[in-house]
Amino acid sequence: MNDLRIERVDTTDPLLEDWRHVHNVIVPPAAMDLDEVRERAGRNHLEVAYLGDVLEDVLVGCTTVRPPTDDTATATVIARVLPAHRHQGLGEQLYVRALAQARELGARRIETVVLAANTEGLRFAERHGFVEFDRYTLPGESTLWIDLRLA
Repeated sequence: MNDLRIERVDTTDPLLEDWRHVHNVIVPPAAMDLDEVRERAGRNHLEVAYLGDVLEDVLVGCTTVRPPTDDTATATVIARVLPAHRHQGLGEQLYVRALAQARELGARRIETVVLAANTEGLRFAERHGFVEFDRYTLPGESTLWIDLRLA
């Protein structure tokens, strides 16, 4: 039987590479090296998820929770599942966990950000009550991002 196992990533953890792998597969225009992931782990709550049984663990996804940092108490929650493991309820489990973490950190408003080309990610966010409020490209880049807020 396979069980979802979720592990917190810290700045010195070998799990940084697994988080980086999932991120880079799902968001290739914003691919990160290990130093960038390490920096992100120092300011955000990062986790990786594995499907495991007695014989092996298989990396399936990761989450990011950016804690609230301003007077609006807005946190950003991102759940990512590798394509081979989608449509099994894993994204739902990761999202629910990340949402609870954001609220424990004092979030009163929840946002997410999705690569516009990630149509599955957009549909997932919309099914969970997120509404688009901004589209943008970063300076010097052509990748379109969508910011969504939990209604």
